[in-house]
Amino acid sequence: MGLALDIAVTHIRSRLRQTLVGVLGVATGVGFSVMMASLMEGSQRDFVAQLVDSLPHITISDERRTPPVQPASLLYDDVEISNLSTQDRRRGIKNPLAVISELESWAPAKVAPSVRANILLRQAGRDVGAVMLGIDPRREVLVSNIATKMIEGQLDNLLKASNAVILGARLADRLGVRVGNTITISSSGGKTMTATAVGIFRTGVAQVDDSQIYALTRSAQILAGQTGLINELRLKATDALGARELATRIEAETGYKSVSWQEAHEDLLNAFNIRNFIMYAVVGAILLVASFGTYNIISTITHEKTRDIAIMKSLGLRANLVRRIFVIEALIIGLIGMGAGFLLGFLMTKGLGAVEFKSPFGDATRLPVIYEPLHYALAGSIALAASLIAAWLPARKAASVNPVDIIRGAS
Repeated sequence: MGLALDIAVTHIRSRLRQTLVGVLGVATGVGFSVMMASLMEGSQRDFVAQLVDSLPHITISDERRTPPVQPASLLYDDVEISNLSTQDRRRGIKNPLAVISELESWAPAKVAPSVRANILLRQAGRDVGAVMLGIDPRREVLVSNIATKMIEGQLDNLLKASNAVILGARLADRLGVRVGNTITISSSGGKTMTATAVGIFRTGVAQVDDSQIYALTRSAQILAGQTGLINELRLKATDALGARELATRIEAETGYKSVSWQEAHEDLLNAFNIRNFIMYAVVGAILLVASFGTYNIISTITHEKTRDIAIMKSLGLRANLVRRIFVIEALIIGLIGMGAGFLLGFLMTKGLGAVEFKSPFGDATRLPVIYEPLHYALAGSIALAASLIAAWLPARKAASVNPVDIIRGAS
């Protein structure tokens, strides 16, 4: 191994120009692959993070996943009964404080009660449908980041005025409402109240900003026409990625429909799976093209050293040792190129991360990039494998040739 390494290093030093070209070929492929993977996966993670942070991880409603079985169906198994009028039941989660206490005793999550009601907002002759979420501001900060998304006013302002509301930015623009304005709110049950806008928020999720307002729990209960109503529990799980499994267990324990953020945005996550495939296909294509370039460069270097192979074999070196020499050369070139590619990829990723975009809807934003060791490992492994294959194939062929034929042909 020592002799093979010495000869390999001597070859590399004696032909620095060819060595530099080989190193640059490997470094370019590795660097651009790392940069593309960091940018594409970073943008996806940033979008998911914004989506997850803006909304509770799990929402428990007073609905049931499946309708209750009718008593007659239990008594008469052989008869199909349909078109029965279901018995009216009181809306809301039964004994919500007990349910919250039970969940907090075992579930790794924070819980906040709320009242959801469909409403109609009326301002200056304009009528806009929206969703009112009645909350307790002191518990709301445990399950959502709405307090950090305020662009006017504060979440605690709900406690400082009678019938106070906070509107989404898009909804406020549609109505022409500003902080301090008075608006009329009507419920689907015919209840009406006058409320004062005490704040405006922007989550970045269009569906929320365009159709949602926040109020105190009692205000939403008045509009719903039911004192003490709690028809929704919202949870922020310790592990956001485990929300689906936690929601399944909660639904089994409580009987109420529990929807995780993964289930609520299943179509979007499926689109991300397709996007992941595209991302890896693009990165794979870059690595493949770089691998062909690396193969071409190193195989050319090996082919040009055919005369050296003949001389070494004529001096008594075996074919295995000759092949090992060129594999070591490729390994050295590949390792140096891989290291340079890691540095190039890191610098390009850092440069992209420093690019700033001015947004008309908020502060300046930067390109979301991540520094994931897996990207470096994947790009480096493929480039290194390409370098070794590029050296092995021509060296194997050259080492099998009679040295006399090589020297005669060279002369």
